[in-house]
Amino acid sequence: MHVDLFDFALPPERIALRPAVPRDAARMLVVTPEGLADRIVADLPAQLRAGDLLVFNDTRVIPAQLEGTRGSARIGATLHKREGPRRWRAFVRNGRRLRDGDAIDFGHAVTAIARERGEDGSWALEFAGDEPVELLLERAGRMPLPPYIASKRDTDARDADDYQTMFAAEPGAVAAPTAALHFTPALLAALDAAGIAHATLTLHVGAGTFLPVKAEDTADHQMHAEWGRIDAATAGRLNAVRAAGGRVIAVGTTSLRLIESATDAAGEIQPFEGDTAIFITPGYRFRGIDGLMTNFHLPRSTLFMLVSALMGLDRMQAAYAYAIGNDYRFYSYGDASLLLPQGRAHSGLGQR
Repeated sequence: MHVDLFDFALPPERIALRPAVPRDAARMLVVTPEGLADRIVADLPAQLRAGDLLVFNDTRVIPAQLEGTRGSARIGATLHKREGPRRWRAFVRNGRRLRDGDAIDFGHAVTAIARERGEDGSWALEFAGDEPVELLLERAGRMPLPPYIASKRDTDARDADDYQTMFAAEPGAVAAPTAALHFTPALLAALDAAGIAHATLTLHVGAGTFLPVKAEDTADHQMHAEWGRIDAATAGRLNAVRAAGGRVIAVGTTSLRLIESATDAAGEIQPFEGDTAIFITPGYRFRGIDGLMTNFHLPRSTLFMLVSALMGLDRMQAAYAYAIGNDYRFYSYGDASLLLPQGRAHSGLGQR
């Protein structure tokens, strides 16, 4: 499909620079085949039904942005995928100043050797010393806010908490699974009381999620691989929910992509551990999920293509136009959408 089909105009003032407080006070646009409904995230229990299950990504964002020098040259690095115990693939600013074997000094007694420049311009960085790389990053790194936020303000102490979900447990992501940023203990308790269960999986989100689609046709776009894991117990729970007539609702595109990567042709979710580079565009047949809660995404992005595959391109273009016209806040710190392709069990759907 032509990438231009997924374009839309977003006024810059619609880009959120801070999250809602409290988190579950963010607005939520419910999108079904029947229409659109304005809600807030705290209304989520009433939008689902007993027996449904929400799936969260428990990855934890690491301080993956580094600033350093090679001689007199300034070098910026954003780690995006672990390749070994001390080796990370990184997108590098001013990378043309590097040669294989060059040492980069990131300060705070943290250095790395540049290895193997990739075709996409990335470099492998091998960190020196014996300390765990996670400790080195805590000293020298900063939280990797998305470029559409970082270009408008500096990262500060608030972001260390704001850009981490309440489920964050497994270090390794360089971008937050932002749909889950809306959740609070109080909301989770309300969901439990309504008979709506939850489970977790792990997908370490890479910086490739922010890369624009430069190809003119979706068939020519190359996705970056990300590592994920669904254990056997979790896969069994998800299958049991669907077998009992409940719905599996992915919280975030990261959860959705991993579940779909792990689902076989018969619709059974299998245990999974490894890399996935799944690219979902209109025409894809969803096998493992029944709905999606997600934030509002960039124009021409792989994530807007994904939601268009789930709900239909025309419906999502109309939903985004409605969101823009009604002052919804976009992107990582913005508002949410709840996408239910098979409609809802509740009456009274409509704008309020």
